[in-house]
Amino acid sequence: MSPLRISENEFELKAIRSGGPGGQNVNKVATAIQLRFDSQNSSLPDHIKERLLKLRDQRINSEGVITITARQFRNQEANRLAAIERLEKIIQKAEAEPKKRKATRPTRASVKKRLETKTKRSRVKQLRTRVKPDDE
Repeated sequence: MSPLRISENEFELKAIRSGGPGGQNVNKVATAIQLRFDSQNSSLPDHIKERLLKLRDQRINSEGVITITARQFRNQEANRLAAIERLEKIIQKAEAEPKKRKATRPTRASVKKRLETKTKRSRVKQLRTRVKPDDE
Protein backbone atom coordinates (compact mmCIF):
# COMPACT_ATOMS: atom_id res chain seq x y z
CA MET A 1 0.00 0.00 0.00
CA SER A 2 1.43 3.38 -0.95
CA PRO A 3 1.66 6.06 1.73
CA LEU A 4 -1.07 8.68 1.57
CA ARG A 5 -0.06 12.27 0.98
CA ILE A 6 -2.02 15.15 2.47
CA SER A 7 -1.56 18.54 0.85
CA GLU A 8 -0.73 21.51 3.06
CA ASN A 9 -3.98 23.30 2.14
CA GLU A 10 -6.10 20.51 3.68
CA PHE A 11 -5.11 21.32 7.26
CA GLU A 12 -4.96 24.57 9.18
CA LEU A 13 -1.97 25.55 11.32
CA LYS A 14 -2.28 28.19 14.02
CA ALA A 15 0.46 29.51 16.32
CA ILE A 16 -0.61 29.73 19.97
CA ARG A 17 1.16 30.62 23.19
CA SER A 18 2.78 27.75 24.96
CA GLY A 19 2.43 27.38 28.72
CA GLY A 20 4.92 26.15 31.26
CA PRO A 21 8.33 27.45 32.33
CA GLY A 22 10.20 29.97 30.20
CA GLY A 23 9.90 33.29 31.98
CA GLN A 24 8.74 36.36 30.07
CA ASN A 25 9.39 34.67 26.74
CA VAL A 26 6.35 32.41 27.26
CA ASN A 27 4.08 35.43 27.51
CA LYS A 28 5.44 37.11 24.37
CA VAL A 29 6.15 34.40 21.79
CA ALA A 30 3.62 32.00 20.24
CA THR A 31 5.74 28.86 19.81
CA ALA A 32 3.09 26.16 20.18
CA ILE A 33 1.24 24.97 17.07
CA GLN A 34 -2.38 23.87 16.85
CA LEU A 35 -3.20 21.77 13.78
CA ARG A 36 -6.82 21.25 12.67
CA PHE A 37 -7.66 18.71 9.97
CA ASP A 38 -11.22 18.04 8.78
CA SER A 39 -10.94 14.40 7.73
CA GLN A 40 -14.48 14.16 6.35
CA ASN A 41 -13.95 17.02 3.85
CA SER A 42 -10.49 15.87 2.80
CA SER A 43 -9.11 13.92 -0.14
CA LEU A 44 -8.73 10.74 1.95
CA PRO A 45 -10.43 7.56 0.67
CA ASP A 46 -13.87 6.88 2.18
CA HIS A 47 -12.81 3.70 4.01
CA ILE A 48 -10.09 5.62 5.87
CA LYS A 49 -12.54 8.41 6.75
CA GLU A 50 -14.85 5.80 8.31
CA ARG A 51 -12.01 4.20 10.28
CA LEU A 52 -10.89 7.63 11.56
CA LEU A 53 -14.38 8.19 13.00
CA LYS A 54 -14.26 4.76 14.68
CA LEU A 55 -10.82 5.36 16.26
CA ARG A 56 -10.99 5.96 20.00
CA ASP A 57 -8.77 9.02 20.07
CA GLN A 58 -9.56 12.11 22.12
CA ARG A 59 -8.03 14.33 19.42
CA ILE A 60 -10.80 13.35 16.96
CA ASN A 61 -14.26 14.85 17.56
CA SER A 62 -17.61 13.39 16.42
CA GLU A 63 -17.54 15.35 13.13
CA GLY A 64 -14.14 13.89 12.24
CA VAL A 65 -12.09 17.04 12.91
CA ILE A 66 -8.63 16.15 14.23
CA THR A 67 -7.06 18.75 16.56
CA ILE A 68 -3.41 18.32 17.49
CA THR A 69 -1.49 20.71 19.76
CA ALA A 70 2.31 20.50 19.62
CA ARG A 71 4.22 22.41 22.30
CA GLN A 72 7.15 20.18 23.19
CA PHE A 73 9.81 22.30 21.44
CA ARG A 74 10.85 25.89 22.05
CA ASN A 75 10.60 26.97 18.43
CA GLN A 76 7.62 27.14 16.14
CA GLU A 77 9.08 25.23 13.19
CA ALA A 78 9.94 22.15 15.25
CA ASN A 79 6.44 22.13 16.76
CA ARG A 80 4.91 22.49 13.28
CA LEU A 81 6.83 19.43 12.05
CA ALA A 82 5.89 17.49 15.20
CA ALA A 83 2.17 18.26 14.70
CA ILE A 84 2.25 17.16 11.06
CA GLU A 85 4.09 13.96 12.04
CA ARG A 86 1.42 13.17 14.66
CA LEU A 87 -1.33 13.70 12.08
CA GLU A 88 0.42 11.27 9.72
CA LYS A 89 0.64 8.66 12.52
CA ILE A 90 -3.11 8.93 13.22
CA ILE A 91 -3.90 8.48 9.53
CA GLN A 92 -1.50 5.51 9.27
CA LYS A 93 -3.26 3.91 12.24
CA ALA A 94 -6.61 4.31 10.46
CA GLU A 95 -5.13 3.04 7.21
CA ALA A 96 -4.03 -0.28 8.76
CA GLU A 97 -6.49 -3.08 8.03
CA PRO A 98 -7.85 -4.61 11.26
CA LYS A 99 -7.10 -8.33 11.54
CA LYS A 100 -9.99 -10.73 11.17
CA ARG A 101 -10.71 -12.77 14.28
CA LYS A 102 -10.42 -16.53 13.84
CA ALA A 103 -13.00 -18.45 15.84
CA THR A 104 -11.35 -21.03 18.09
CA ARG A 105 -12.68 -23.89 20.17
CA PRO A 106 -11.47 -24.95 23.60
CA THR A 107 -9.29 -28.06 23.61
CA ARG A 108 -10.74 -31.36 24.77
CA ALA A 109 -8.38 -31.35 27.76
CA SER A 110 -9.48 -27.85 28.86
CA VAL A 111 -13.17 -28.82 28.63
CA LYS A 112 -12.48 -31.98 30.69
CA LYS A 113 -10.52 -29.99 33.30
CA ARG A 114 -13.34 -27.42 33.58
CA LEU A 115 -15.99 -30.10 34.09
CA GLU A 116 -13.88 -31.91 36.70
CA THR A 117 -13.40 -28.66 38.63
CA LYS A 118 -17.16 -28.04 38.55
CA THR A 119 -17.81 -31.56 39.85
CA LYS A 120 -15.32 -31.13 42.71
CA ARG A 121 -16.80 -27.76 43.65
CA SER A 122 -20.30 -29.24 43.59
CA ARG A 123 -19.19 -32.06 45.89
CA VAL A 124 -17.67 -29.56 48.38
CA LYS A 125 -20.91 -27.62 48.48
CA GLN A 126 -22.97 -30.81 48.95
CA LEU A 127 -20.85 -31.72 51.96
CA ARG A 128 -21.66 -28.34 53.55
CA THR A 129 -25.41 -29.03 53.70
CA ARG A 130 -27.15 -30.03 56.93
CA VAL A 131 -26.87 -33.71 57.77
CA LYS A 132 -30.20 -35.48 58.32
CA PRO A 133 -30.43 -38.02 61.19
CA ASP A 134 -30.80 -41.72 60.17
CA ASP A 135 -33.53 -42.63 62.70
CA GLU A 136 -36.30 -40.99 60.68
